Amino acid sequence: MQAVRPAPGGFASRLEGWLRVAVEVPTALLVLVEICVLLAGVVSRFVLNHPFTWSDELASILFLWLAMLGSVIALQRGQHMRLTAVVSGLSPAWQARASVLAVAVPALFLILLLPSAQEYAADEWYIETPALGWSNIVRAAAIPVGAAVMLVLSLLRLAELRLRAVLEIVAVIALVIVALKLGAPVLKDIGNWNLVFFFVGLLAVCVLLGVPIGFAFGCATLAYLATMTRAPLTIIVSRMDEGMSGLVLLAVPLFVFLGLLIEMTGMARAMVAFLAGLLGHVRGGLYYVLLGAIYLVSGISGSKAADMAAVAPVLFPEMKKRGASEGEMVSILSASGAMSETIPPSLVLITIGSVTGVSIAALFTGGLLPGLVLAIALGLVAWRRSRNEAVGQKTPAAQVLRAAVIAVPALILPVVIRSSVVEGVATATEVSTIGIAYAVLAGLLIYRQFDWRRVYPMLLETAALSGAILFIIGTATGMAWALTQSGFSRQLAAAMGSVPGGAAGFMLISIVAFVVLGSVLEGIPAIVLFGPLLFPIARAMHINEVHYAMVVILAMGIGLFAPPLGVGYYAACAIGRVSPDAGMKRIWPYMAALLAGLLLVAAVPWLSTGFL
Repeated sequence: MQAVRPAPGGFASRLEGWLRVAVEVPTALLVLVEICVLLAGVVSRFVLNHPFTWSDELASILFLWLAMLGSVIALQRGQHMRLTAVVSGLSPAWQARASVLAVAVPALFLILLLPSAQEYAADEWYIETPALGWSNIVRAAAIPVGAAVMLVLSLLRLAELRLRAVLEIVAVIALVIVALKLGAPVLKDIGNWNLVFFFVGLLAVCVLLGVPIGFAFGCATLAYLATMTRAPLTIIVSRMDEGMSGLVLLAVPLFVFLGLLIEMTGMARAMVAFLAGLLGHVRGGLYYVLLGAIYLVSGISGSKAADMAAVAPVLFPEMKKRGASEGEMVSILSASGAMSETIPPSLVLITIGSVTGVSIAALFTGGLLPGLVLAIALGLVAWRRSRNEAVGQKTPAAQVLRAAVIAVPALILPVVIRSSVVEGVATATEVSTIGIAYAVLAGLLIYRQFDWRRVYPMLLETAALSGAILFIIGTATGMAWALTQSGFSRQLAAAMGSVPGGAAGFMLISIVAFVVLGSVLEGIPAIVLFGPLLFPIARAMHINEVHYAMVVILAMGIGLFAPPLGVGYYAACAIGRVSPDAGMKRIWPYMAALLAGLLLVAAVPWLSTGFL
């Protein structure tokens, strides 16, 4: 990741500084208010037995503002995820042009988006929120305001870059726009093959040339809608709104903040010291700890990004001390996200049950063993890949016991989180606030380590990291809608139902299809879109529906977390604060292990149905 920043001391730099203050202070307050609102909802419902009817609604309103202003801070800090592996190999002159492109394409996207965002917000004026009675423009205005501030920042960056390079890139972009307009009849004549041009060709060019991932998704979608359809561009704004503002995703910033709190209060060091005492002398020990932690916490938040955010900040610093490379760490983190998609309580399992009629209880039972198979496969790769890393001496039992006593308050935290969900004390979103409250109390009263000066930077870091992730999810949701409306889903289902080889052929083509779909769609839209179409075909071929669900979910997870297009991979990089380039070469052995485990699950139905 490389940030393009204006020259220090110039007018653009001063203006950006003013914007930074104007955005950062309210955004930090938004994070705090979100935590307080959700925690108040838990207390009112469980302790006072008098639930606040407005808490979820207010949290949803504030969350969209947090997502958009967090995206602004991410743009200011250069934290929007972008792939620079190809660009870094170019000559200095072409690297300069790529740097301009990385600013110009987001600016173009924002210029095209802003009028539609304003229209969308204006249309929401007449809608009243049910609990608070506010005009919904209070919420919807977050998108045009955030887009406008990001546009100003992008134009300031362009103004500080070399004029010749800017003019060259602007000319190229103009030529592409003219070519799309002139070539529209030809693209329409080839039917849905034009999807390959927009969502494979154009998207891949943008990503490979270093355009931030979220803006690349958005530009490809806007280009398709403007060229191939008559759909109003407000559609993409509404899809972004839907993708970025789901209350389940509110767990992402809250778990990010919880991870930072765990590190700041000393809880992380206590846990790592204990775990290292148990497994530090084992080759690849901390890799196994990471896999086990993801397996245990998976599904608590309903978001894989939140699961990774709860684990990575605890383990990555110690793994780095032991010689693990950043690329290796983010590779196994991303692979673990794909591994854990079937582990209950998983939002994907609940969704697939609701749209296909499969028993959710059966899915919960059937999901544990397939996840374990993939965890073992990843553990074998980690064992081999960690052969050159340092291992500690075996820790004496007395020292391990002492470390365990110190770590007990920290180790109780996952139990508190899971118990709160199971006992109905809090929803999957609210439970992160209980974890935050527990971490604050543990830091103040038990570990006696709480640096108040770090809280404000932590709030900003939470907002920036969350904004980068949520912006990608928002634009990816818009892209998913475009693919749905093209009729691509029906054509794909018809083609898959007619493949040779019977049940085995259908299973193999399903794996290939969902790996591809997972790389361009969020998990839930893909399931909602294709589940009702493909599950009847599976039943007709006498494939157990629980078994088929496990195969489909795992295949989709591999696509979701595999570069260069998988959104989950970039989320893992953002959470681990690692450049996507670092893991691009190292991740493939883990992806191969996941694929091998998936094929084993597909070939042996008992792994999914043996305990039903």
